[in-house]
Amino acid sequence: MKADDTMSKATRLIAVCWLLTVSCVISAQQSVDFVRDVRPILSQHCFACHGPDEQAREADLDLSVRETALAVIAPGDFRESQLWQRIVDMEDPMPPRQAHNALSDQQVAVIREWIDAGASYAPHWAFVDPVLANFPILTGRDDWAQDVIDQFLLGQHRVNGLTQADDADAATLLRRLSYDLTGLPPELEALDAFIALPDASDAVDRLLASPHFGERMAMMWLDLVRYADTVGYHGDQGHRVWPYRDYVIAAFNRNLSFDQFTIEQLAGDLLSQPTQDQLVATTYNRLLQTSHEGGLQLGEYREIYLADRVRNVSSVWMGATVGCAQCHDHKFDPYTSRDFYSLGAFFADVDDEEHLRNPYGGLNSDPTRRVPEMRVVLPEANQRRAQIDSAITKAEAELVDAIAGLPMRRAAWLNDRRVGLANPQVTEQTWIDDEVKTGGSLSGNWTFGRNEAVTPHSGEAYRTQLSQALVQHYSVDTTRQKIHVQPGHSFFAWVYLEPENSTRALMLQFHQAGGGWEQRAVWGSDEISYGRKAQSWNGYQRLGDLPRKGVWVSLEVELDQFGFELGDVIDGVAFTQFGGTVHWDRSGHRVSSMPRALAKALSVASPSAAELQTIAAFHRATDEDVQAVERRLSGLRLEREQLLAKQPMTMYTRALASPREVRVRPRGNWLDNSGEVVSPAIPSFFGTLETDDRATRLDLARWLVDRDGHGLRTSRVFVNRIWAMLFGVGLCPSTEDFGGQGRPPNHPELLDYLALHFVDSGWDVKALIKKIVLSHAYRMSSSGSPKALAADPFNEWFARQSRHRWPAEMIRDTALSLAGLLVTEVGGPSVKPEQPRGYFRHLNFPMRKYRADDDGRQWRRGVYVHWQRQFLHPMLRAFDAPTREECVTARPVSNTPTAALTLLNDPVFVEASRMFAQHILGSAGDDEDRLVLAFRRATARTPRADELAVLTTFLHGARDHFQQNPTAAKQLLQVGSARRDDRINVVEHAAWTELARTILNLHETITRG
Repeated sequence: MKADDTMSKATRLIAVCWLLTVSCVISAQQSVDFVRDVRPILSQHCFACHGPDEQAREADLDLSVRETALAVIAPGDFRESQLWQRIVDMEDPMPPRQAHNALSDQQVAVIREWIDAGASYAPHWAFVDPVLANFPILTGRDDWAQDVIDQFLLGQHRVNGLTQADDADAATLLRRLSYDLTGLPPELEALDAFIALPDASDAVDRLLASPHFGERMAMMWLDLVRYADTVGYHGDQGHRVWPYRDYVIAAFNRNLSFDQFTIEQLAGDLLSQPTQDQLVATTYNRLLQTSHEGGLQLGEYREIYLADRVRNVSSVWMGATVGCAQCHDHKFDPYTSRDFYSLGAFFADVDDEEHLRNPYGGLNSDPTRRVPEMRVVLPEANQRRAQIDSAITKAEAELVDAIAGLPMRRAAWLNDRRVGLANPQVTEQTWIDDEVKTGGSLSGNWTFGRNEAVTPHSGEAYRTQLSQALVQHYSVDTTRQKIHVQPGHSFFAWVYLEPENSTRALMLQFHQAGGGWEQRAVWGSDEISYGRKAQSWNGYQRLGDLPRKGVWVSLEVELDQFGFELGDVIDGVAFTQFGGTVHWDRSGHRVSSMPRALAKALSVASPSAAELQTIAAFHRATDEDVQAVERRLSGLRLEREQLLAKQPMTMYTRALASPREVRVRPRGNWLDNSGEVVSPAIPSFFGTLETDDRATRLDLARWLVDRDGHGLRTSRVFVNRIWAMLFGVGLCPSTEDFGGQGRPPNHPELLDYLALHFVDSGWDVKALIKKIVLSHAYRMSSSGSPKALAADPFNEWFARQSRHRWPAEMIRDTALSLAGLLVTEVGGPSVKPEQPRGYFRHLNFPMRKYRADDDGRQWRRGVYVHWQRQFLHPMLRAFDAPTREECVTARPVSNTPTAALTLLNDPVFVEASRMFAQHILGSAGDDEDRLVLAFRRATARTPRADELAVLTTFLHGARDHFQQNPTAAKQLLQVGSARRDDRINVVEHAAWTELARTILNLHETITRG
């Protein structure tokens, strides 16, 4: 034997002895559990090469399955196990040294202990349904553990040698509850009342009933679903989605069950007769980032969108990283690449590709229009709409009565008409003459002008269209004038054809309100392709040769003979030509009291049945009684239409009749069409969906919340996030990943208990939150002993409460609330508070200039602030708000000088400090009284003597400074648009403003205690 071999074996022996010693310590503490202790080690260090991904698997060894792992494991004998031998091989260890992923001594000891104990396997905890464990029966702290939650935690505290922290004082508890449940500080009156009578249950009920509860919950949910006001990619243009945000707020406020909340978002459009709210909920499917670049590739972005949706739905509802299977089978969890694309196929019916085919939305179109969109009738408008609908119903009944009386009035009407047969009256209304008088939307160049050679037919100018081929200009969606088709109704347009450069064809095209551009009249050749048919028909008529050149001629179309029914509404006209130069002048419509058809019917002694029908139709259309009701009815319908036109638009989900084809993309390559075509399906290791036809998003949504499907596991994911919101860390610390790379729960029995309780409650979110916040665990102080802090620095065993900084929106809300500026109205469009000038200077396609709101909207809650993905508001960025390009389950918390400077110098916070100071100066008392009041309002507690001394010294220094620099005092008080009380001394106000800035910058002001 060589000397180096002897040394190698000796070294190995020493290592093994050390590891045996470590394992003895582990055994003395607790038995090794595969799910808690072993699987995370294998997942972190082994599965990348010896795990679920067959393509990446080395040596044909899969350690994620016991049957295959036994090839290298001898249960009960670690020395005979090849796995152990390779791990401790000093020359060629596993994992390989070049992987830089070595196991720690303690991890190796865990593996040894596990093999010796029989190398048991168990399914990954997150892939099995929660089960109800036996409640621990504990004694000695009956006063503390009076709830199941506390019983579970107390048992773990004893195992880990932890002692519970004392209860938080009443002021701290109410402040904590107020922020956790509404995101706002408590009012001093409520604080004093709670201190006098600390009834936590009553306080919780009051806070859960607050309309601000939904706003607080929305902050969490909007991070999960990557809600933003802009598209994200390329030019990061805006889109209209704020009604979805309001839906989320309202859903939490009315305590919509979480299972229904899930179904409505994923598949509200597929429900039978979906309500407006259920359609708005489906905006969820449209919240992903989209590109509106002109040169994009359709196939590439289809795959990008599919992947985004799979990542989000699996993260939000499954706590899973299915997105890792886009290019290959998941390396750490049993998700296959086929599972990834099958899950994506559920969303292949989402109709959202108009922007991919037409990224700019059409000439002169609304740049925020994202087809399909819907009108959202707000509550106040809905009330008025109901009143109008009632009036319309009444008028329609009156119209029926008026029409029924026509035969009795027919003889008198006929006498009047025969008198006017020789001298008919004509009324005319102009649509276009030197300007467009209809309102609505325009397309094309509508510049009016003139030249010396051609005198206008009417007015001072005309519009000239010059083209080499087909060109069309139109006015549509008229708001001021609409054409209500009557007997004898015609449309006219005056044209002048240039003799030297004549057009080859002209066309007038009409848009019917609520319909399309079906009616067309053509003069000249057949080269205009729009709507062209081989044979003329009622809605497409060839009316002969072009008009005479070099003179003004009126093109005229009799509407009631042109495919329109009496009463139809025309709200748009298009003017089309093929080549040449055409001057277009006055256009409009006219009505004759004696149309040709009526004159013909009245001129015969014995009218035919058809002629009698014509007479009856004209009588109905001109009868004063009928017309009076119809005018009133038309006015009501117009008011209803205008009311709805003012309502906001939002994107929503509309299902395609034929879903897009989805293929497995080898290595995620969107250009590779060799993969199999897949249908919608849940991950195969979860089973299959039993459906008669192709599975839909509705099937997926129901499976996610079905107790016999994924429902209990979904519940566990959501419950863990609620716990993290209320404790700062989840029962499972990895709120984003319940898979192999995530951390297992420290309190699996409690997590399962709460998940089952949540489902049994009917997915009652408010009941879940109330149960947690009334536990003794929630009410503990966040101050732990040095021993507890050392033993559990991240508070994952919950022997104390957590102390953490508020989210960005709540920090802003706090400042505005203390200042008395906060606008507490719930819902509405996003708002734009002040931000640094030039911040948008690099935001192109198109260039944009930020326009801050200068009215009361600027003081609305942070949840309503405009969310620009590429250029998120600097205040939000400074306090770690996400850009919401992807799902975010837990925001990072940083402590930077930028954040402190933002609190000091952001105009919103300076203005808030000024108004906070003004509010404090309006209270009675001396400096000390006011300092105590200011401090209590910000922190909910009375300052200690040393703190009061520091504040007093600071205030005196600020007074001295501004007395010597009165100009600086005036400049400070000019920040912001909130009105200053001129009765307050400038120096005094400025000094207290500086004091308020300091208080708003205190760590305690922006931190949960």
